[in-house]
Amino acid sequence: MIDAKLLEILACPACKGNVEHKEERIVCVQCGRRYPIQDGIPVMLVDKAEQSGKSRQP
Repeated sequence: MIDAKLLEILACPACKGNVEHKEERIVCVQCGRRYPIQDGIPVMLVDKAEQSGKSRQP
């Protein structure tokens, strides 16, 4: 489980959007990138992110 205070300060490194914890991933609410969590630590690297099928950017 990711600490709520940590989620408050994290941002997507690609678009600087807010993120949330969903299904063992950190998910950007703006661009939809999904960052893995390994051993309880979010891996916030763009090259490790999974792209979602739908982009939410204008």
